[in-house]
Amino acid sequence: MKFIENGTVTSPKGFKASGVIGSVKPSNTIKRDIALIAGDVICSTAAVFTKNLVKSSAIIVTQKNIANGKAQAVIVNSGNANTCNADGEEKALRMCELTAKSLGIDKTDVIVASTGVIGQPLPIEPFENSIPILAEKLSQNGGTDVAEAIMTTDTVKKEAAVQVEIGGKTVTIGAVAKGSGMIHINMGTMLSFVTTDAAVSSDMLKAALTEAVEQSYNMVSVDGDTSTNDTLAILANGLAGNSEITVKNEDYRIFTDALTALCKTMAKKLAADGEGATKLIICKVNGAKTMADAKGAAKAVICSSLVKAAMFGADANWGRILCAIGYSGCDVDVTKVDVAFESKSGRIDVCKSGAGVEFSEELAKEILLESEITIDVSLNDGSGCAEAFGCDLTYDYVKINGDYRT
Repeated sequence: MKFIENGTVTSPKGFKASGVIGSVKPSNTIKRDIALIAGDVICSTAAVFTKNLVKSSAIIVTQKNIANGKAQAVIVNSGNANTCNADGEEKALRMCELTAKSLGIDKTDVIVASTGVIGQPLPIEPFENSIPILAEKLSQNGGTDVAEAIMTTDTVKKEAAVQVEIGGKTVTIGAVAKGSGMIHINMGTMLSFVTTDAAVSSDMLKAALTEAVEQSYNMVSVDGDTSTNDTLAILANGLAGNSEITVKNEDYRIFTDALTALCKTMAKKLAADGEGATKLIICKVNGAKTMADAKGAAKAVICSSLVKAAMFGADANWGRILCAIGYSGCDVDVTKVDVAFESKSGRIDVCKSGAGVEFSEELAKEILLESEITIDVSLNDGSGCAEAFGCDLTYDYVKINGDYRT
């Protein structure tokens, strides 16, 4: 398995994309905000969505469209979430119709997604004007345009691709994502689209995606808020030429491992670009009684506002980490817990067997001043392990969200 340099959602064979300035928000005249991803052929499809009871109309329409496990295109916009709108489904369906007409495909083979402000009517005119142009502009080099078009408060584009050998064939998986705020465990990704030229049945695609999500996007938290629009969809067109994966065999495991590695990379990109964030925080937990205990403890640590604030201040306040583990609800013997901080500046042990040890505050601060920090937790009570991805909590988070709507 290898990651492709400058990989995008159009790195796999048979996918093209484009993005345009549609001015979904009338004030936007400089940033792409409507994008299209299209497959050359019909694709096996699977998706996971937000667990929030308040859902975008785009999700409701997409769930119906992909009930048969098939899709061929994705139409997506930023600038408006199309959530809590009386005519939301009507607008989402219209986006599918416009896309299908421009591509010459069935309207039920379109995935539709939106992100942006909740509760504001979605104007349809930008889509009527832009979708025919998007179809004309489709290109194998258009992946990065999609990455830009789906950004809201994101400060960097998020995309990657990986290649792996399956049955003697080179299979490529590409991904694009957006997410900076309103991201929390329970499909905390906002929007992400994955493409692959592997031949995989929709049932096995769903199984692989579910496995990958549990170790990646479902281990991310920026601010404790689960979005109304979270959508992660994958399309597989089979053009790599491998024998179709229809059961959980060795080919399935190779594909799933590659997909998981890609999704973890995207999850880290999301966490690192948390609103106002200056640091990516990774909590690695090992030695738990069960995998569930490891995941629960890791999640509790990266979700703790006190831990996040300490990381912003480069303060080695390890007591906050034990505190988070203690209220996580996991089966943990706190008298066995070890904690260390690690970054490219070094590693330092700060807690052994649930108690503090002497350490250099100067070295600890140097380690915690880096842009990527690992909180290494050993529970010393079993073989369960997991890692979760978060970020620090800064002054800018409040500034960004204090006036987000206006």
